[in-house]
Amino acid sequence: MLYLASDHAGYDLKEKLKKFLTKSKISFKDLGTNSKNVVDYPDYAKKLIKNIKKNDKGILICGTGTGMVIAANRSKKIRAAGIYDNYTAKMARHDNDANVICLRGRKFSSNKNLKLVKIFLNSKFSNIHRHKKRIKKLS
Repeated sequence: MLYLASDHAGYDLKEKLKKFLTKSKISFKDLGTNSKNVVDYPDYAKKLIKNIKKNDKGILICGTGTGMVIAANRSKKIRAAGIYDNYTAKMARHDNDANVICLRGRKFSSNKNLKLVKIFLNSKFSNIHRHKKRIKKLS
């Protein structure tokens, strides 16, 4: 399952992402927020953490993406990456086996964000020993 959550600053991008995923026939669950009313990003990161299971993926969106990365990575079952370009979108999966990406809802192109999501979702973990060893050290 793919889980989505955002704060108010990420709401518009989340709504565009939902349309993109629906059109692409990718199943997802929206965990909120459901408006532009001001909310606290850690609350929505926690909702995603609570729902995500092994082999699930998640997308968190706030104004910069940074707050969501910090909040999500407080959980041992999450490896969240902030992505801003094609390289970070691919390598978050390839080298780090990230299961959550965090996006900027402000001052960044929605079209570029959608492209980055597509790259992330289509990338696979390399399964290379050195990367597995490093990831294990995070536990």
